[in-house]
Amino acid sequence: MKDFFEALRIQRWDDHRYYHHCRINQSLHFLSAMAFVVAYVLLFIDPPLAALLAWLVSMTSRQAGHFFFEPLGYDEVNQATQAFKEDIKVGYNLRRKVVLLSVWALLPLMIFLNPGLFGLLPTHEDFYGFLRAVGYAWLYLGAGALLFRTLHLFILQDAQTGLVWMTKILTDPFHDIYLYHKAPLHLLRGQRFAHQDAQVSR
Repeated sequence: MKDFFEALRIQRWDDHRYYHHCRINQSLHFLSAMAFVVAYVLLFIDPPLAALLAWLVSMTSRQAGHFFFEPLGYDEVNQATQAFKEDIKVGYNLRRKVVLLSVWALLPLMIFLNPGLFGLLPTHEDFYGFLRAVGYAWLYLGAGALLFRTLHLFILQDAQTGLVWMTKILTDPFHDIYLYHKAPLHLLRGQRFAHQDAQVSR
């Protein structure tokens, strides 16, 4: 277990230092994390509603932070190229995220054109039923993406790496709240990037 938690610490640290320089990105992760926690609770009450909240609020805010606000050039703080960071990314790097988000965006259209999606989802007769069908589809997509990458890591690396990554993903909302709850305050102080904190304190 000691090795497991050390590997989890390293994955979390690498994710934070390589992909969360921007305070806007951190603030969006804070918003995303709070919505994810609510979605976790809703998962036991209304699963399709939980999935709609998770994808429409949590995932969109989280990925917007990465794609639109996080610097994608050479990482001066860590002395690393973007290509290097993408290559060593354990989970879904930006390229894999594009594929995942493309499937996510296409699912509502597929459900609209083919109610029930070949018998895989409840058929809908109104907009409310359509939304619930989309919620179920996105729930299955999220679970499938998590399990697929976990099993993929089993093959590419080892079982522990896959299980550590899955644990990281499932606990990220709580960890992100802990890490980034002060990010909006830093933004209000004009500190857009995390490395500016040290410069201001000098």
